Amino acid sequence: MSKIGKMPISLPTGVTATVTSGEIEISGPKGKLKFQFRPEIKVVVNGSEIKVDRISETKFAKSLHGLTRSVIANMVKGVLDGHEKVLELVGVGYKVAKQGENLVLNVGYSHPVVINHIPGINLDAKENKIIVTGADKILVGETAARIRRVRPPEPYKGKGIKYVGEYIRRKAGKALKAGV
Repeated sequence: MSKIGKMPISLPTGVTATVTSGEIEISGPKGKLKFQFRPEIKVVVNGSEIKVDRISETKFAKSLHGLTRSVIANMVKGVLDGHEKVLELVGVGYKVAKQGENLVLNVGYSHPVVINHIPGINLDAKENKIIVTGADKILVGETAARIRRVRPPEPYKGKGIKYVGEYIRRKAGKALKAGV
């Protein structure tokens, strides 16, 4: 039995879960999320607890057991508290501004880069930080990754868009390498 998969998920007050054929819907104060799970997995809601079990004992079903439980637990946390990723702009002249619902990034290109609003995601800009928040953890992470791809941090000076707390491995430049 999967260590993670066999743990029950407790539903806090204000969060409801309904299971229909192959789909679970979790709703709470921050929104409503749906997830279609595989037929090898069985999800049961008992009062204020969600239990995830597997129907078959195949290797594929075993691999889905813990994954499904983790996804549902992230959905419960997302509709209750939300998820957040914080990105940081590092570099001289690099800046971010909020323009309506969109973000405008000036990160060393000859033109500003516009990040359009994505439904279900809140984008906020404070100083040289971008805060991505939302109920869906997968969508928050994907949006943050797409913003980071605009100008990933480079290894020589460390300039670019990075996650707060991310360590950038630095390389020695030509002058240092040659021993000058």
